[in-house]
Amino acid sequence: MNLTCEIMREANHKLGSGTTVFFIAVAIDTIAAMRQFRIDSYVVETLMPDLVLHDRRPSTFLVYLHLACRSAGRRQPLQTSHQEMADLTGLSKSAVQGAIRILLRRRLVRTVRERATSIPGYTVLRPWRR
Repeated sequence: MNLTCEIMREANHKLGSGTTVFFIAVAIDTIAAMRQFRIDSYVVETLMPDLVLHDRRPSTFLVYLHLACRSAGRRQPLQTSHQEMADLTGLSKSAVQGAIRILLRRRLVRTVRERATSIPGYTVLRPWRR
């Protein structure tokens, strides 16, 4: 399954608090099979510049978006390997591993493993939503 994420800003749609709403469209193999999910404006307005410009780690932002896309609407952690994420994002496996380390350190994702060698389950965290 090949995932492509595309950010579309809907400038006219405002929430009650005055925050802009962003939509992420995920094209799965064909354009006809599109699904959308909401992503907080904080992710694009604050987290993206912080990870991409300040930390110079665009791969970390891409992995965060990838996990957010795939885990949208799920109640259980998303089980995926580093290699699978690398294949789906176009990054190297080591870039994905480094991105996961940063996301864990910043508490933007949480991992759960049944055993030390099992494939981890990832939960995307949103600490700015307190």
